[in-house]
Amino acid sequence: MTVDERFNLITRNLEEVITEDDLRYFLENDIPLKHYIGFELSGQLHIGSGLVTMIKYKDFIDAGVDATIFLADWHAWINDKLGGEMDVIQGVGVKYFKEAFKACMKCVGGNSDDIQFLQGSDLYRGNDRYWETVLNVSKSTTLSRIQRSISILGRKEGESVDFAKLVYPVMQVADIFIQGISLAHAGMDQRKAHVVMRDVADKVSEYTGLPDNRKPVALHHHLILGLGKPPKEAREGEINHEVWEDMKMSKSKPDTAVFITDSAEDIERKVGKAYCLEGDTNFNPILDWIEYLVFPIKGSFTVEREEKHGGNKEYESYDDLEKDFVSKQLHPVDVKKALSTALIEILAPAREHFESGEAKEILEEMKSITTTR
Repeated sequence: MTVDERFNLITRNLEEVITEDDLRYFLENDIPLKHYIGFELSGQLHIGSGLVTMIKYKDFIDAGVDATIFLADWHAWINDKLGGEMDVIQGVGVKYFKEAFKACMKCVGGNSDDIQFLQGSDLYRGNDRYWETVLNVSKSTTLSRIQRSISILGRKEGESVDFAKLVYPVMQVADIFIQGISLAHAGMDQRKAHVVMRDVADKVSEYTGLPDNRKPVALHHHLILGLGKPPKEAREGEINHEVWEDMKMSKSKPDTAVFITDSAEDIERKVGKAYCLEGDTNFNPILDWIEYLVFPIKGSFTVEREEKHGGNKEYESYDDLEKDFVSKQLHPVDVKKALSTALIEILAPAREHFESGEAKEILEEMKSITTTR
């Protein structure tokens, strides 16, 4: 695989790469690439986290990258996930997320045996160098900068929080340095932490392990929308990262999210009542999911409809589908039905994965915990 082929595979379907120059330097100089993406352990996995992540994870594996999923148990505890109970987080939380990502890897056509997991507590336990790194990062930034970064926890800037939550962004930066990461991967909602990481890298360069004072590359994937109707000011205003982030898929709004083990009936119901204004692409979750989920996984999109409505049509590119939608040659009802069909097919391996055995027991335990908290 050439440098350009690897570069294109690593960067495709991403929203942002900081910076492409650093990435090309690593590739052109045959520097081993070490990737990570971190997750709080917090309830059932939806497709915005599971599928979007594993689409890219498979790309990294195919490009010869050493890729890891970081199970951020301490971060989940700091951010009060799963009731803020560490034994629950490190028990069913860890077990469920491992099974969920294995299932998602099957959904995107990858090999679940290729996934590497690292639990945060395993990295931190007895690791004086890690906590030294936390303090060095802290000394290299400011309190106001960290206060602005708490949005990575799903908190609003200026919100009153306990002090531990201000340590969270610093730990996230230290996670990258202490692992010798060259490719730090996350959704766009984690951008602030990565920008801090890039900004302080020169001051803590002894921790990066990268040659020629190069900084870890930040790779940010797309955040898919929830299925709800956007507020009027969002529909009429300029689309920006902050507005989009507020409307991303969230497990706290379960009827606007699809979870990886949702039944066919649940998928059809949720997608069927989703916001999808005819001819309008602005904040349209149906088109968003088709572009960032269906095409990357299936490579095409099929709309089935009666002959009097134009007959069946298969799209080989998202741009062609969008043109037909904008010109109103595609009706929202037909697109929704087609998306439901595609998602049911894509998620079939995940439903099967959790149908029996230990995985089923873990899922049922997670459901029980999250419905009582």
